[in-house]
Amino acid sequence: MPSPVGSSGLSHDHLVAWASVATVLERLPAALDAQLRRDHDLSHYEHGLLFALDSAEDRSLRMSTLAGYASSTLSRLSRAVSRLEKKGWVRRAADPTDGRFTLAILTDDGHDLVARSTPAHHALVEQLVFAPLTEAQVRELAAISGRIATTIDPTAPWTPTSDG
Repeated sequence: MPSPVGSSGLSHDHLVAWASVATVLERLPAALDAQLRRDHDLSHYEHGLLFALDSAEDRSLRMSTLAGYASSTLSRLSRAVSRLEKKGWVRRAADPTDGRFTLAILTDDGHDLVARSTPAHHALVEQLVFAPLTEAQVRELAAISGRIATTIDPTAPWTPTSDG
């Protein structure tokens, strides 16, 4: 049977690898969203925003910085922050050091939500992503993912601090 991919397509090995990556890209966000929506009325994207704010000094970040961490447009971020504001989990304020910028600030209720939602979320990540791998494969996954991420966008991706 002839290949649907012409002679300029991916090699068989690359197509097999790409099929696996593409499947993970489709299935993992849906699985993470399902758990967070069911348990906390929160999407994975929104949880990531709240987690980044919770990890930041004073639990606040400039919207532009938060958008960079989330690999998001300011427009998408603004819509998400508006939803989070309506739920009382985030508020916005002018940056006191430079009024041209807006800060996203995690509220106490938002911090409580992060504290409640993160353990089950991390347990699901552990189960779906890390449990099937050896520790050596986890390190390889981090290196490979980091390399792909910086090929797409050379801006340094968000990395957790040693305590978070």
